[in-house]
Amino acid sequence: MAEKYVAYVGTYTHETSVGIYVYDVNPDTGLLTEQSVAPINNPSDIINSHDNKFLYSIADEGVAAFKILENGDLEKMNQEWVGGMRGCNLCVDSQNRYLFVAGYHDGRVTMMKLNEDGSINGIADGIFHQGIGKSVADRPLYPHCTCVELTPEEKYLCVVENGLHQIKIYEVDYEAGKLHLADIIRCPMGSAPLKMKFSHDGQYAYVITEMSNEILVYDYHIIGDRPDFENIQTVSLLVGVDEEISTGTNIKFGDDDKYLYASVDGLNAVCMYERNVRSGKIEYFSHNFISGDYPKSFAVLPKDKYFVSLNHDTNEIRSFTIDKKTGHSLMQNPPIKIAKPNSIVIVKIK
Repeated sequence: MAEKYVAYVGTYTHETSVGIYVYDVNPDTGLLTEQSVAPINNPSDIINSHDNKFLYSIADEGVAAFKILENGDLEKMNQEWVGGMRGCNLCVDSQNRYLFVAGYHDGRVTMMKLNEDGSINGIADGIFHQGIGKSVADRPLYPHCTCVELTPEEKYLCVVENGLHQIKIYEVDYEAGKLHLADIIRCPMGSAPLKMKFSHDGQYAYVITEMSNEILVYDYHIIGDRPDFENIQTVSLLVGVDEEISTGTNIKFGDDDKYLYASVDGLNAVCMYERNVRSGKIEYFSHNFISGDYPKSFAVLPKDKYFVSLNHDTNEIRSFTIDKKTGHSLMQNPPIKIAKPNSIVIVKIK
């Protein structure tokens, strides 16, 4: 049986889009073909369960759960309030016990209980961050949670705190459904960390910053039953380019974690970095312009032959080849028109 992949794309629905768009994905051509759409209000971030049976989404009303059907279409199960203002980022543990929500507007991290059937069972725990970050451009920064990411062994939850220039590390009590602060990574003041990803081997963490336009590289271990993050490298997102007004937007791996990818607004490019898998350190490889404005997010398609860019302000998805020899990417296929795309996940359904 041939493998089948689908892409789920979350959008802002205040213009012409209506929810989460489902696309059939051809990883050999980079072509995405619209299959269906699941109506929901402003699904600005989405995440699939590790067994690919369920999809979870931010919504104006809180968070929503969908069942992934055999053909990849979505069937809504339920939705629940998160105990604060609308969230902006999600993650879920591998056993599908809890859904974690980052709240940008109110600086809240929320832990949502999941039922065995994948539906959401309400709030287990929630914590509002407090404090004031360094003023940048005469603008004081208040707590803004922009990313939730479980550590590879899933003992800790990393909450990227964009406003306080920190990453708060919470120990996850799965039995009691509680979060306990275990440590704080203090990023450079004024950096505004935004998103965080771990390498496939789980030994290194990579953080893209919004204001300093950098990738922060951390060595990660558990030492004496405590999380330990050591900053081993800081790399600019703007190597070899003259673009002062830029901001990092997202960071991801493909199947091959010898390369790390980062999207940059202002520069309007997806940058590639070669990665030393032994040391965890990265080196700038290339930047590839996305022929549009504001690459809010992107996805490296299975097999690492193509990436697709969600060009938020020009209302489109564009696909590009990946060239690991020269770094030069070529645009492929006609652009897909879609209003205000925000997030994307690729799911193998068979």
